Amino acid sequence: MRALRLLEWGRRPELTEVERPVPKGTEVLVRVEAAGLCRSDLHVADSAPGDLPYRTPFTLGHEVAGRITELGPDAAPGGAAVAGERVVLYGPWGCAECERCAAGRDNYCDRRNTLDWHGVGLGRDGGMAEYVLVPSTRYLVPIGGLPASQAAPLSDAGLTSYHAVAGLSRSLREGGGSVLVIGVGGLGHLAVQVLSATTPCRVLAVDVREAALALAQRSGADFATLIRPDTADELRARAGHARALDAVLDFAGTEETVELATRVLRPGGELALVGSGGGQLTVRKPGFLPPGFRLSLPFWGSRAELAEVVALARSGAIRVETEEFPLSAAAEAFGRLRAGRGRGRAVLVPDDAAS
Repeated sequence: MRALRLLEWGRRPELTEVERPVPKGTEVLVRVEAAGLCRSDLHVADSAPGDLPYRTPFTLGHEVAGRITELGPDAAPGGAAVAGERVVLYGPWGCAECERCAAGRDNYCDRRNTLDWHGVGLGRDGGMAEYVLVPSTRYLVPIGGLPASQAAPLSDAGLTSYHAVAGLSRSLREGGGSVLVIGVGGLGHLAVQVLSATTPCRVLAVDVREAALALAQRSGADFATLIRPDTADELRARAGHARALDAVLDFAGTEETVELATRVLRPGGELALVGSGGGQLTVRKPGFLPPGFRLSLPFWGSRAELAEVVALARSGAIRVETEEFPLSAAAEAFGRLRAGRGRGRAVLVPDDAAS
């Protein structure tokens, strides 16, 4: 079968021929129907030796949807674990032994710092291939008739956004207020939709690209604007009151966006820092942060939350804006993302499905 593999650090990923895996023990073999592509994949592909704990070679692709084709002899039967069932993969594989993994919260595995992988396609063979081997049925969530190109991005772009929103205080989710989404790309446009679908909040959005502002408005944002020197003042005015914003979801995480977030938050405000753009935040008392400021660093989400995201997508409450490429055009897809010319979420599909 063909697979897009990182053969060694310092080399661009290559489409190569590898043996089709055979499931053993509790493993499940899934025929891939779609695999999402995001900046985490670029980060992995561009990493130098020693930057990450992963061992090469391995197949990329951590957003994966497909159809079960074969189960290992010890795989748990029933539920989503039947041949022919269409599923999305829960990606942040942990140690599978600690209390959090047992509860379906592998994203916060107690042993994560000791592992040489972060999940499927992140140190373990992923879904930018014709087939992917999954360690256990516990990592599978059924998708029914949801198109694979919609389901695959839900496993990270959708799940991480949903988890970040779910981490906001209950009073905000139930009582409303104003929330800012910074960076309206693959994750941000889904965060706008999740906020609109699950909270009574007024949703504002900012980005550095005009196309991203149009995407924000298509996704349901109440207001969208470019980042300018006076953006903080404009956002406070758009919030409808002088108390500033209740929460910020930062999907860029640069110095500029972190600074903007802290300027617009009201006392007791919350910042969910999702992006990894290198921005830094100095915490001290007394200091410049608003009193009662709360910070979270969301990482993926739980398996139960992924099922909830899939349910939202199947109901029509959220929809991923995608740009599809055949697996054979993976280099083009990587190039467009690297150049900032992507639209929504890039998705790789098998060539026989793309033709």
